[in-house]
Amino acid sequence: MPRLNYQIIMHVMGLLLICNGGFMLTAVLVSWFYEDGVTMEISTAALITLFVGTLLMFSTRGHDKDMKKREGYIIVTFGWIFMALSGTLPYVISESIPRFTNAFFETMSGYTTTGASILNDIEVVPKGILFWRSLTHWIGGMGIIVLAIAILPLLGIGGMQLFAAEAPGPSADKLKPRITDTAKRLWLIYVSYTIAETILLKVAGMSFFDAANHALSTLSTGGFSTKNASVAYWNDQPVIQYIIILFMFLAGSNFVLSYFSFKGRVQRVLHDDEFRWYFYFITSFTLIAAVIIYFQADVGLSSIDHPMVWGEAESAFRHSLFQVLAVITTTGFVSADYTMWTPFLTIFFFGMFFLGGSAGSTAGGVKVMRHIIMIKNGMIEFKRTLHPNAILPVRFNKKSISKEIVFNILGFFILYMLSFIIGAVVLAGLGLDFETSIGGAASSLGNIGPAFGGLSPVNNFDMLPDFGKWWCAFLMLIGRLELFTVLIILTPFFWRNR
Repeated sequence: MPRLNYQIIMHVMGLLLICNGGFMLTAVLVSWFYEDGVTMEISTAALITLFVGTLLMFSTRGHDKDMKKREGYIIVTFGWIFMALSGTLPYVISESIPRFTNAFFETMSGYTTTGASILNDIEVVPKGILFWRSLTHWIGGMGIIVLAIAILPLLGIGGMQLFAAEAPGPSADKLKPRITDTAKRLWLIYVSYTIAETILLKVAGMSFFDAANHALSTLSTGGFSTKNASVAYWNDQPVIQYIIILFMFLAGSNFVLSYFSFKGRVQRVLHDDEFRWYFYFITSFTLIAAVIIYFQADVGLSSIDHPMVWGEAESAFRHSLFQVLAVITTTGFVSADYTMWTPFLTIFFFGMFFLGGSAGSTAGGVKVMRHIIMIKNGMIEFKRTLHPNAILPVRFNKKSISKEIVFNILGFFILYMLSFIIGAVVLAGLGLDFETSIGGAASSLGNIGPAFGGLSPVNNFDMLPDFGKWWCAFLMLIGRLELFTVLIILTPFFWRNR
């Protein structure tokens, strides 16, 4: 095996840091505009990040541009880590989050679009820092789109080749031009959705600052809010919550389908297997939850600050739809404490932690596409027991799927469940109760945010011991980067030169 091309790895790290520093400068402008007292601190963080990034790029400017799979794995994994490390600087220098462990947890939660927080009083944090906090979500969401399009399919990660085959572009046999063209189009959609949601939320009654921050968090399926009560702060303004519902749905769907719909190819969207099942899951789960909390209103609506603004039925439907979408798309916003609903709904929502959004979206989790293929493969196995000699391929969007991709997806799911079990065992070993342990592990691995027990929507992750925060940050990273990308780096054979 050839030696690693360390120079190209460090060159890309430098480029990422320069981009990160550039984004920090936008937070500097926000801090200066609102005169929140931390403009100099955020500026210092930005300059340090830009300096280190420029130094890395300059010192490796003569690098060999040949990048193999091993370099790809390292760049993806350490790119996220480098971004998170540099992203802690605004928190630490401004002393908004003075402890490095807490700052790193908050930053990793941001870039992985998890939305779990250690902040106990969000509303006293300077506006420039709050904007940077939301911006880490948006940067991470943009990065996930690039991963889904350009990198994971090349590395053969978790069946993401299927998404690559669906991505639009000028030429299917010219990969680089196709990737560049696709990325530009999807980023344009991503930015356009963010601007549109900001405008709609402002018109609906949010301040411009709150609207911009929630748009950044929604489109990235992150979940950081500017209010301690999250979106429940606007429970007396249902229009605001419906706007967020719409954009959560769009963010959790495949961004390629948004591209097709804008091109007028609506039938292409309606006939997509994953989109149809994504819609079916959300609809059916919402109806189940709404019916239960409507007929048990004393339990279901008691945890809502402003219940029944437009009537009991509408309130039950809205909060059910909001929370189902927040969990399935792994956004993690909160309009009500769903752990206070019936025990059945608590288990019901816990099951949704393992669903995830669509491939090619900013959502985390297992992804709907993988569940569809696993279910179809399971049904075919039943048929094979009756007809052992029959040729029964697994089909997705009317196309046969190779056995290699099916095995890859099955392997991914097994590894995902093992990671969840080990994650929960480690948290339990730190002294956390059963509900908190399994909730924290599932939430971190699925990049969801609020969990159960001590980590419920009305609590936060500050109650974790330091090692628990580092462990959850690790689970966030491997969950966001599709498991294989990070875990393969931990194997001895990955680093052997022969």
